[in-house]
Amino acid sequence: MHSRAARYVLVPAMLSLAGASCTGATNTPRTPEARGLALSDFEPRSKLHARVTRVERARFPAIDVHQHVNDAVFGQHIPMERLVEIMDRTNVEALVILTGKWGDELERVVKETSGRYPGRFLVFTQIDWSLLDRPDFSEQAVQRLSDAVRRGARGLKSLKELGLGVREPGGKLLAVDDPRLDPIWEACGRLGLPVSIHVGDPEAFFDPVDANNERYEELRAHPDWSFHDPKYPRLEELVAAQERVFSRHPKTTFIALHMGNWPENLDWVSGMLERNPNVHVELGARQAELGRQPRRTRAFFLKFSDRILFGTDFLPSEPMYANWFRWLETDDESFDYWDAPAQGRWKIYGLALPDDVLRRVYAENALRLFGPLGRTQRP
Repeated sequence: MHSRAARYVLVPAMLSLAGASCTGATNTPRTPEARGLALSDFEPRSKLHARVTRVERARFPAIDVHQHVNDAVFGQHIPMERLVEIMDRTNVEALVILTGKWGDELERVVKETSGRYPGRFLVFTQIDWSLLDRPDFSEQAVQRLSDAVRRGARGLKSLKELGLGVREPGGKLLAVDDPRLDPIWEACGRLGLPVSIHVGDPEAFFDPVDANNERYEELRAHPDWSFHDPKYPRLEELVAAQERVFSRHPKTTFIALHMGNWPENLDWVSGMLERNPNVHVELGARQAELGRQPRRTRAFFLKFSDRILFGTDFLPSEPMYANWFRWLETDDESFDYWDAPAQGRWKIYGLALPDDVLRRVYAENALRLFGPLGRTQRP
């Protein structure tokens, strides 16, 4: 949620809490409480009489392909016994832990997750950017991939640091489609490793942080999340570079995270998928963006039901999964997305997806990419 240190005031002209008489209105508040309200404290309770459907378990077994829990990077930790209990209660068959790093750290994550609970966890490796200034960077990175496979990695994750953070020795940002990365993408295809790639953030993060920015509160609370600066590429440039990578490596399977990295523009995502049959998309942390455009999103799901993967990018919990299942499975109207209103002050609407689409999105598409999970008897 937002920091209480960042307070934005709704004056009576903006928020008519006190009201005014029909004649001679003065906008003078009638109560002390109405003289000013911090926007961070504004928590309106909807008076809409709408159905509330509780969906505590996914209708079909699900695979969450976008997780960082118990990883080697972000430090989001849940005791393994409790994590598996959450999965069992919500009908989540497996989690994909994207940030496993490499070498000994990767091996540790694999042993602590899939090593203890076979078939319930898949761990991805990452690129070690500390090698970038070496003349044999590409060769070393490919060798790291082969080593990661031996240690149990099932895919490669590329964070948004590629394009927005990783810099060459001279200070220039490393481009998403830099040719030095081509051997890495090609090796992933040869080794059968899907590549989960994140190249951008919400479109509003690239805009001025002003009164017209729909993520104003979020960006004021987290100013380091803003990319509105000439030193950063525009979102359109990042996704264009991403697609050039897809087209150059047709034998490599890519998962364009966060709904292709541009959920606000499903027409563009549709075109990208049509042009690149080796690409899938997933939903991580974009429920809010997709849930507010339910008709367009549902049409997208129906058209590309074999190219969409279920992923959340939130710390696993029973309430979190219940919220996501409600969004995908019901036709409930005007309810909060998970973590609302952190991403924006709007509601979402249920998609009521057909069973055949749910089966594909929840697990069948992921199983086609990853192969059998190798699950054995639970401990």
